[in-house]
Formats: sequence, structure tokens, C-alpha cells
Amino acid sequence: MGLNDIKKELKKLDKDKLVDLVADLYKKNKSVKEFLEFYVSPNEQELFLKYKEKVYEAFYPKRGYRFKLSDGKKAISDFKKLEASKELLSELMLFYAETGVEFTNEFGDIDIPFYNSVASVYSNALKLMDKENILDKFADRAKKIVDDTSDIGWGFHDELGDIYSDFYN
Repeated sequence: MGLNDIKKELKKLDKDKLVDLVADLYKKNKSVKEFLEFYVSPNEQELFLKYKEKVYEAFYPKRGYRFKLSDGKKAISDFKKLEASKELLSELMLFYAETGVEFTNEFGDIDIPFYNSVASVYSNALKLMDKENILDKFADRAKKIVDDTSDIGWGFHDELGDIYSDFYN
């Protein structure tokens, strides 16, 4: 069954049935709940802070000692799906990279998959900023991320420097 089939069936429902269906989805699905709450009351800054905390917790969990980069990337993906501003999405992605660099500088060298994850998000952030013509707004932060990796091994500094050079002259 595809989207068109779903739309046909939904069009057959009267308004009350449709409201009941949406309310049921709201109760049963966390992502639908969050989407509808944002739709009804779009407070981007509050939403951004919530997802920024999720990214931070991916590196510095409240419980345990194991970072989970997949949780940080999922937070970015979920934030993107809510269709908040591209500028805040860029900021969240840069925050992921900044936090990854901070984590490495605090705890020492990690491993190649860790650095690949941070570099990938950093690259995607700069691509998005370029597309949205907001690179200048984030130039200092983008440069600081590279500068803060100068003592990190595994070619991480060079990779971030190359990515930075692709977008900033």
C-alpha cells in the first residue's frame, strides 16, 4: 500500500474520525506526538535546545560511560524531520562536531569510526550551510573545530582541514 492509497482512505473519513485517528497516532507514536506538538506550537529554540541536549548525551551520557554516536546522529536526523530552520539544523550539526572534538581532547585518541562520524557530520553541516548561503555566519566556529584538532591523531586534523578548505578560502 502506498501514500496515494492512504490518502484515498483518509479522504473517505469524516472529520471526527480523522481527528480520532490523529489523536490515536499522537498517543501511540512518540515521533508523531513530537511532530504534532511542534506543528501546533512551533518553538524552534526550545526544540533546538532539546535536541542539543540529546547530541551532548550521545557523547557524555548521564548514566554509564559508553558514548553512542548513533544517538547523536539520530537526534540530528529527527530534528531535521521536524523541519526546523536550516540554520538551527546547521548549528546542531556543528555542535555534534564540536562535542566530538571536545570529547577527544578530554579523553584522548578514540578510533577511526569515531573520527569518521564526526568528520561526516562536519562535512554535511558545511554542505548544508553552503547550500543555504550561511557559511559566513558559522566561519569562526567551523575554523575553531579544525584548530582544536591540531593535536589529535589518525589524520583527523588533516581530514577536517581538507573539508574546511573545500568551503572556505
